[in-house]
Amino acid sequence: MKQKLTLILALSILATSAFSQKSKKMGDGAKKGQVIGLHYNMTDFDAPQGVKYPLRSDGYNRLKNMTKGFSLSYWKGITSKIDYSVKLNASFRDYRAIRTGLTQKTEIGAELEPSINIRPFDNAAMLSPVATVGVGGGFYTDKLGAYVPAGLGLQVNFNSITYLLFQFQYRWSLTKDVLGDNLFYSVGFAQSIGKEKKKVVPPPPPPVIEVPKDRDGDGVLDVDDKCPDVSGLASLQGCPDKDGDGITDDSDKCPTIAGLARYQGCPIPDTDGDGLNDEVDVCPTVAGVARYKGCPIPDTDGDGVNDEEDKCITEKGPASNFGCPVISEEIIKKVNTAAKNIFFVTGSAKLLAKSNAKLNEVVAILNANVSYNVAVNGHTDNTGKADKNQTLSENRAASVKSYLVSKGVSDSRITVTGYGQGVPLEDNKTAAGRAKNRRVEMSLKNY
Repeated sequence: MKQKLTLILALSILATSAFSQKSKKMGDGAKKGQVIGLHYNMTDFDAPQGVKYPLRSDGYNRLKNMTKGFSLSYWKGITSKIDYSVKLNASFRDYRAIRTGLTQKTEIGAELEPSINIRPFDNAAMLSPVATVGVGGGFYTDKLGAYVPAGLGLQVNFNSITYLLFQFQYRWSLTKDVLGDNLFYSVGFAQSIGKEKKKVVPPPPPPVIEVPKDRDGDGVLDVDDKCPDVSGLASLQGCPDKDGDGITDDSDKCPTIAGLARYQGCPIPDTDGDGLNDEVDVCPTVAGVARYKGCPIPDTDGDGVNDEEDKCITEKGPASNFGCPVISEEIIKKVNTAAKNIFFVTGSAKLLAKSNAKLNEVVAILNANVSYNVAVNGHTDNTGKADKNQTLSENRAASVKSYLVSKGVSDSRITVTGYGQGVPLEDNKTAAGRAKNRRVEMSLKNY
């Protein structure tokens, strides 16, 4: 069956090359009018297996085993070589049995299928192959389904009134559980219900009438052109405006840059060159930034560090300390000394009482300087397992924080970090080195 259809289609395409010349004698360029048609259809639902396995002998159904049906169609030409069609298909098949496995009486599947049909020859050609592609949907017993049809066919034209139409399509199912892929064969007649639209030939152009003189060719007659020897704009009485700002070049002090009349054709000035023109710049003579309306970023405390970079905007300090006052060496020394005098129960995070005196000095410093924050870092030697040392260092730093908080220092002013045995000061191979590595360090900052 497949081989026969292929042969017929090939012969049809060859034959159309002989008949295509007739199209010029029968209204070359005319579109198909409104046409209605009646078609007899056969659908092969086993054909996809034949396409997938071409060596199988049972890949295609015999004609008597194919699903039969009929179609009503409507056709309308879009161009002389492209038609739009809508088909209403009715196929007689037990669709419910496909899904349930229970044979029922023969039922009808109703489909609506809009398509585009493309030919290599004009509609007036006696024979023409047709390529078809579209989209379809239908109701199959009790389920809705959709598919995409595409294929080839042959149109036989009898004086653009009656048509004989052959179609061969492969239809890809978009709803596999309702309708499988299939091959669709159709033959039918179509009858014109309107007159064939002929290609409209435009009348010859009117004779050229000589126009009055326009020396610069700008479309403005010399009698009305204030600049008759320079091409310009009609809106400016024939004078040019290179920058398009509506001011003629002879009156424009900035003829190549669009500007405003109140600045004699020049842009609004930007005296300080900060990118904001003087009309919106609150500080037009001092370069600034847009978010401060053209003024510089403020420096509230006047320490030379602007407020966006200054972490202490109301206290003066150097840029090296983010605009905050530098903490005195004396205070730093006291905190370092206190850190060296923090002691714990061996292998534990419990603070020894002899640590309290120095920690109280740190509390006094923090209470006297509310802008100061303190970082507490715990370290261990490499005795024991690394993961336990990490936990011990974190817990010891946390113990110091708990003590400071208990003395009235805000929790938010203290950060703690445990480094375990990862940052030794000395070699852990000696007892003295290990002793130095078991430590808590404290550092102050006021930002």
